[in-house]
Amino acid sequence: MTAVDNPRARTIPTQLAAMAAGVPEATIRKWASRGKLTRYGRPGRAEYSLQELTALLEAKAASSA
Repeated sequence: MTAVDNPRARTIPTQLAAMAAGVPEATIRKWASRGKLTRYGRPGRAEYSLQELTALLEAKAASSA
């Protein structure tokens, strides 16, 4: 399996995901709890797929345009 096939290949912590998306960390957690993002990592160390985050942001941009 390559990095392209495995969405977990590039995961980033909540703080960086929020920074990349331009939203508060609480929003990243909310998206994960609503099933919009997959939460990886272990308890106390949430990480999110950069690929999934990018796809979510692109979809949001397309729907608001």
